[in-house]
Amino acid sequence: MSHTKTEGSPVPSDSEGTVSPGYSHDVAGFKNSSLEYVAQQGENGGDPTYQEVSGAPIERKSPLGLSVTWITIIGLNLNQMIGTGVFSTPSSILKGTGSVGVSLLYWAIGFVISACGLAIYIELASYFPSRSGAEAVYLEQAYPRPKYFFPVTFAVQSVILSFSSSNAIVLAQYLYKVAGKTPTNWEQKGVAVAAYTVAALFVASNNRLGLLVNDVTGITKLVTLIFISITGLVVLGGHTSIADPTINFHDAFSGTTPTGYGVANALYKITFAYAGYANAFNVVAEVKDPIKTIKKSAPASLLIVAVLYTLCNVAYFAAVPKAQLAASSQTAASLFFSAVFGSKAAQGLNFLVVISAFGNLVGVLIGQSRLLREVGRQGTLPWPRFWTGTKPFGTPFGPYLLKWALTIVVILAVPSGDAFNFVVDLAIYPSSLFLFLMALGIYFIRRQRKRLGLTRGSFRAWDIAIVFFLLVQLFLLIMPWYPPTGGANGGDVSFWYATYCAVGLGIVALCALYYWVWIYLLPRLGDYSIRQTIIEVPGGGFSHALVKVPNSELQQWDDSHDPSGNVIGVVPSGESLDSDVTSKVA
Repeated sequence: MSHTKTEGSPVPSDSEGTVSPGYSHDVAGFKNSSLEYVAQQGENGGDPTYQEVSGAPIERKSPLGLSVTWITIIGLNLNQMIGTGVFSTPSSILKGTGSVGVSLLYWAIGFVISACGLAIYIELASYFPSRSGAEAVYLEQAYPRPKYFFPVTFAVQSVILSFSSSNAIVLAQYLYKVAGKTPTNWEQKGVAVAAYTVAALFVASNNRLGLLVNDVTGITKLVTLIFISITGLVVLGGHTSIADPTINFHDAFSGTTPTGYGVANALYKITFAYAGYANAFNVVAEVKDPIKTIKKSAPASLLIVAVLYTLCNVAYFAAVPKAQLAASSQTAASLFFSAVFGSKAAQGLNFLVVISAFGNLVGVLIGQSRLLREVGRQGTLPWPRFWTGTKPFGTPFGPYLLKWALTIVVILAVPSGDAFNFVVDLAIYPSSLFLFLMALGIYFIRRQRKRLGLTRGSFRAWDIAIVFFLLVQLFLLIMPWYPPTGGANGGDVSFWYATYCAVGLGIVALCALYYWVWIYLLPRLGDYSIRQTIIEVPGGGFSHALVKVPNSELQQWDDSHDPSGNVIGVVPSGESLDSDVTSKVA
């Protein structure tokens, strides 16, 4: 193993090559074969981050602050996991499986799958405790070659598919149910736009306000599910007017549907219901002592949700006959409230669903804004200052603005029905593909660290959990191609059932083509090479920027910049390299 080290605190250049002072944190550089690595540490108290130099620079002082507490972590995960799914998904799970017993078993399987995935996220976060952005970071570091390939492809698809229109539409639907009115299509769209705009204003105008709204809505959801769970236990005990609350549990596995499509569809819905258990990993750089904090709070949020999901399903099955639950167009929660408290109480539930949906919008906005900021900091998107800057409100305003604009466009421009369902489904397949690659990438990162002589991280996932998670993701990648019982047009749209899969893969392929044209074809035609430099952005953050260097000046550039893009020979403006960083790799 070749192993060289450089020390110093060089000052970065801006995208035009001029010195931009202010990048003051300490850097140690290490070389392993053809890859260059740096060791850096943020101010959040995490261990040093060792990463390949193409990764976005560590921000020693987080421009977004360190306001994410263990309560916020639980709230972020709860808000993304608990949208409207737990109120409606149980009916579709029952339809897909055919029996109460298998339906309940699926919710337990969903917890196991999510727990395995959570272990993978915790291990990856332990390697990069000073970087937010979750998948953006882990894919970047697991697959550093071809250089910039994964940052480019993941960044472009993340931007293209960064809308949250379905959640806003669901919120609008339930607002009208609260009012007891049936809206026109454009009335519903208008309310959806207004609701999403309010959520975006909360989080974009003030970071602490956005986190507070996240905490409050998360607590409200928790109280709602606890209420349903306790009520269900009361029903099951025979203390209400429900005639036979245990009838659905007699011969619970009768009617099980063994079709491949039903199994796959139910598993998809279960994984979607638990999706969000990793939302907190998007804000790791804003957490004090991040790994210790997340190791406790993230599993706690998942366990809380799993227990409440199970108890809520038991409550539904105790109060509502199986046949009615499977056949009704109403949500399972509405049927439950109507059976136990009457139809007026079901109206009150609609208001709680509205709060739950709004909390989901807020939680997703917070998490996804950090992910988009991180892909912008990699330098592979145009206008890095737009993505990375935190002015004027100390929030990632650029990513918030993009998510708001794209969501509004999809809500207004895409007609309801098949077209809308298709556009919403587009993000599913690429996300599944990148999730599979991220889990597989943990082995590549382990190997990289071993070659650098680094010890194990502060957390290590069991290999059996990683392999199980990979097999599940592989199943979810293959089964959408399996035809439903209704044939080629028997899916949830009137055209070919797997269109969203094919188009999703097409988007990834277009991202790869864009990468090849930008990184290889255009430089060859223009007689220049791509190099990276570090720029300071409004609000005090730092980002990479990819610049064009004429081949005639390439040697001069390489001689005057280190592999990270720092100017060589500038007097350090910060403290010397921490001794513990040096000792771990020496």
